[in-house]
Amino acid sequence: MQNRTTLARPYARAAYAAAKNLGQVAEWSQALQVAAMATENDVVQSMIGNPRFTSQAVVERLMAIGGSYFGESFGHLLSVLAHYDRLALLPEVSQQYERYRRDAEDVVYVQITSAEPVSDEQSQALSDRLKKRFGRDIELDVDVDAALIGGAIIRAGDEVIDGSVRGRLERMRREIAS
Repeated sequence: MQNRTTLARPYARAAYAAAKNLGQVAEWSQALQVAAMATENDVVQSMIGNPRFTSQAVVERLMAIGGSYFGESFGHLLSVLAHYDRLALLPEVSQQYERYRRDAEDVVYVQITSAEPVSDEQSQALSDRLKKRFGRDIELDVDVDAALIGGAIIRAGDEVIDGSVRGRLERMRREIAS
């Protein structure tokens, strides 16, 4: 069976194309995030794939949860996903949709995991350096993980820069072992 990312890709691409054609890229971004969170709800999860509930009943439940976030055209996407038993893929569809949106807006999503909290000044300086490196605007997300001991790990697309103390210790351990 194909992995969830592969299965979600055509739906994310179609969702982005539909949102762009409607001039609702930001609205669909928000709607997909709400729908993705809704599918992680225990009640909704118990409905998805349950033969006691029709796909239309599940879509109606999601539409009720989404309320004003979900327009009629977004409801069509949910109906297509339900028809093909793909509602459980909404978190992946949302993530890939965001990649398409950032690519179109010429933005790179960068996730930084730091051993210590990062100040606004440090965050801005890092964002400026990364903007120079990638030649694109940066969308920065910073998390703290004390297990890194010190330093940080930077993830930008497929590129990973591990400047953490834990990473250095792991590399030293591998060098000694070989």
